Amino acid sequence: MITPEIRAKYKATIGIECHVQLKTATKLFSAVGNDAREAEPNTLVSHIDFGLPGALPVLNEEAVHLAMRAAFALGVEPQKYSYFERKHYFYPDLPMGYQISQLAHPIIVGGSLTFDVEGVVKTVQINRVQMEADAGKSTHPAGKDYSLVDLNRAGTPLLEIVSEADIFSAAEAKAYARELYLRMRYADVSDCNLYYGNMRFDVNVSVSQTDELGTRTETKNINSFRAVEKTVEYEIGRQIEVLEKGGEIVQETRGWDDTKQKTFSQRTKENADDYRYMPDPDLPPITLDDKQIAAVRAEMPVMPDEWRQRLSGLGLDRSQTDVLLEAEVEDESVSYLPLIEQSLVNKALARQMAHWFVNIEIPLRKKEEITTGGDDAMRHALYAAVFMLVNENKLSSTNAKALVAKVIASGEYPDDIAVYAERAGYLQESNVDAIAAIVAKVIAENPQAAADVKNGEAKAIGFLVGQVMKQSQGKANPQMAQEYLKRELGA
Repeated sequence: MITPEIRAKYKATIGIECHVQLKTATKLFSAVGNDAREAEPNTLVSHIDFGLPGALPVLNEEAVHLAMRAAFALGVEPQKYSYFERKHYFYPDLPMGYQISQLAHPIIVGGSLTFDVEGVVKTVQINRVQMEADAGKSTHPAGKDYSLVDLNRAGTPLLEIVSEADIFSAAEAKAYARELYLRMRYADVSDCNLYYGNMRFDVNVSVSQTDELGTRTETKNINSFRAVEKTVEYEIGRQIEVLEKGGEIVQETRGWDDTKQKTFSQRTKENADDYRYMPDPDLPPITLDDKQIAAVRAEMPVMPDEWRQRLSGLGLDRSQTDVLLEAEVEDESVSYLPLIEQSLVNKALARQMAHWFVNIEIPLRKKEEITTGGDDAMRHALYAAVFMLVNENKLSSTNAKALVAKVIASGEYPDDIAVYAERAGYLQESNVDAIAAIVAKVIAENPQAAADVKNGEAKAIGFLVGQVMKQSQGKANPQMAQEYLKRELGA
């Protein structure tokens, strides 16, 4: 068992390679569909994907465009000059015997991600981002003495985003992966669907008692943020245990078993020299000019870090902002951040709208209790009108939530929210005589609580207010009820 004292002797260093599938219509070098999610095996293939002799690849222009957007999402410009190379290795799911990738001159060099980790601001530098074609997929049926190869993914356009070894804990690794996901989604580079493998993480971990890096392992094809975190935690513990027992860490490729929550050895790790990189003679270099780069810069949307800055004056906590940022890209039929920004002239409204999004609308949509997208203008009018009713003490916070949920779930937005709320019984009773009558009845029915209030027991007033709300079926203005109770009981 690794005690905290033993763990403290070691420094963990983590680097992450992330493969992001570009959302092009066709593959990187062939005119074949790029969406293999529901396709039968080996139906989205061409002579290029099969690696037939004489097959010549043709670069997908849209893939270059999306790579340029990814560069700006990472805070740098794309390289004006880059080229493809052949990375040689021999697997059954790689018919050509090499992968078309980039090494010496990738399309993106540098960049960084800055994000929050448990209240601490963290920056991770990006080493490079290279375009490459994915390999196919091998499956190994249980109990059989053969493997099956599906080449539907062969040639799928990827960006391999390689971080510097700037990550030092499992929490940082998870936060980095999540922030990278947000950047790629906001830049509209990829769907980043982790379930279908549109975004996969290879996690490199090493531990050492000195500033010199230890031998690293690489755990490949991780497809969730939590699995990234757990992989790092497990590998740190495993490597420390091996070293504490006098063993040596083997540089190898490992896999993650989500059921057992542990990594397992797959094969010894190749070095770059083993791949025999060489420039691809069939593909000309990619050359970009200032005009092309400026055009892509101009089309970039607002990115997550800028949204955080715009929302910073609303007093939202980090988790609320994260919920809004993720929701904005997870359901393209609904807007949240633009509606909040539209209301920033009234910060109280913008803040309340953000709270209602986080606590009402987003959870209901995740549960699929709301299936309509909803017109942004109508949704904004709804929230603004409900906010006004609350401010005028005509609507309790509880009834405000119920009213909002009912309207957006129905998808039918009334022309006059106040009239609708009154007819539906959501408005508070603020009539002086009506509340006074209910208060008198509650005092008469609860003499002990009334006596406790007279004797200075503050908790009893809350009980009596609750009884007033019960008698009024939740319609009484609680503030008015409390004032009348205090007045009648001399509190």
